[in-house]
Amino acid sequence: MSPSRLYRDQGVVLRTIRLGEADRIVTLVTPGHGKVRAVAKGVRKTKSRFGSRLEPISHVNLLMYEGRELDIVTQAETLDHFRTIREDLDRMGRAQSLLEAVDQVAQERELSARLYSMLVGALRSLAARDAPLLMGAFFWKLLSSEGAHPLLDHCATCGAPEDLVAFDLVEGGALCRACRRGVPVTPEALALLRRVLGGGLAAALEEPAGPVVAEVEQLATRSLEHHLERRLRTLHVLDRSR
Repeated sequence: MSPSRLYRDQGVVLRTIRLGEADRIVTLVTPGHGKVRAVAKGVRKTKSRFGSRLEPISHVNLLMYEGRELDIVTQAETLDHFRTIREDLDRMGRAQSLLEAVDQVAQERELSARLYSMLVGALRSLAARDAPLLMGAFFWKLLSSEGAHPLLDHCATCGAPEDLVAFDLVEGGALCRACRRGVPVTPEALALLRRVLGGGLAAALEEPAGPVVAEVEQLATRSLEHHLERRLRTLHVLDRSR
C-alpha cells in the first residue's frame, strides 16, 4: 500500500449497502473529498474493529486508501455518535431525511466543505433539541447553497413588492395576487422563511410547532423535491409512520 494514496478526512455516513458476506459499501460526505463511496471490510462481523462506527448518521474521523472506483476504510474513530437521535424514532426519521437530501445534492469527489458543515451542524442541533422547524430550515438552506435561493421580497414574475399571496416552484419565489399560481402562502410563512434565510435561523428554530411552521416545512419539501426532480423516500416513510 503506497503511503501517498492514504488520506485522512472526516465524514458523516449517509448510507450503507451490503457487500458480500461481511463487508459494506459506505457512502460519506466529507469536507476534503466531497461524497465518497468506500468499502468497510469485515464491518458486519461480530468482532469487527469498526463496530457501529460506520452506521448512517455517524460522524467519524477517517483514514482511507484511495481506490480506482471505491476507496477502502482502514480506520474510523467516532466524533459524534448522536445517541439521542438514534434513541428517538421521530428524530431518527428526520435525520434520515437530512442524510438523503445531502446524498442527492452532493456529487462524488466534488469538494463540499460547506455541505458537510451544514449537515454536522444540523445533526448536532437535532441531537440537542428536536426543533419543529429544523428539517424545513435545513432544506431551505440546502436549496440556497445550491443556487436556488427563493425570491421572497417581491413578486417573482412582475416585481411587485406587496400583496404576495402564492409561491410558485417553477419561478422559485413568491407571487403577487395578480400573478398568483402554484400554492397559496401566508404572510406569516413568508416572514418566517425570511428569518430562516436572512440571518435569523437561531431564533426561527425556537418557533413552536403550529400551522406556520408546518407551512414552511411543507413548502421546503416541495421546493427541494422539485429541485431534485425526485421524491425524498425517507421523508414520505416518516409521514406514513406518524
